[in-house]
Amino acid sequence: MDSISLIGLTVGLAAILVGQVLEGGHISSLVQPTAFLIVIGGTLGAVMLQSPLQVFKDGMRMIKWIFIPPIASYPQLIEQIVGWSNIARREGLLALENQIDAVQDPFTRKGIQLLVDGVEPDRLREVLEVEIDTWESHMKLGAKIWEAAGGYAPTVGILGAVMGLIHVMENLSDPSKLGSGIAVAFVATIYGVGSANLVFLPVAKKLQAHVGRLVAQRELLVDGLVGIANGDNPRIIESRLQGYAV
Repeated sequence: MDSISLIGLTVGLAAILVGQVLEGGHISSLVQPTAFLIVIGGTLGAVMLQSPLQVFKDGMRMIKWIFIPPIASYPQLIEQIVGWSNIARREGLLALENQIDAVQDPFTRKGIQLLVDGVEPDRLREVLEVEIDTWESHMKLGAKIWEAAGGYAPTVGILGAVMGLIHVMENLSDPSKLGSGIAVAFVATIYGVGSANLVFLPVAKKLQAHVGRLVAQRELLVDGLVGIANGDNPRIIESRLQGYAV
């Protein structure tokens, strides 16, 4: 559980609500279902329009990383690679075939299989780095839908404000309806700017940071597998890979 995400979201919302109270306002005045529907619904529609279906699905799935980040344990992976290196040094690369079934990650399984198949080190790096680049681009597209939402939300909020003002102008002869129209107008702007800067944009940045961390983990793996393919000493491999964990 990434507690700092929960704390950050709580602090941001609390600051706005407490500020509203300190200014003499009421929290209930910020609760406007109509404004919420306009901003969130309009933003969602815009993001869906710009995104291919698979990219949109991936971006929605990635949201869980905000509170439950993907595991990327460099020390554990380095230890595992050094273990493979020792096996290959003692028994040869073909002995690593017995290790494939114990590995769940498809990328790691592919790398070990290439080692067992006797692929040249340079070719091994080339194949795996192409897959890393493709995976990184795919995942960043998923993260960018949240960045796009952060760009659309303030504009949709302004749209909601204009709609509220239109409602006000249509009911100038009925003072009882002016208050609700003005409230929707201003609260829609708050929802748009607030959701963009307190939720959508920070979520996008955190997801991109997680993607970068996972890419670095895969690059570490590739470096280790290439070292094994070159027949490097396990201690040399371990020393080189520890640079990733700094």
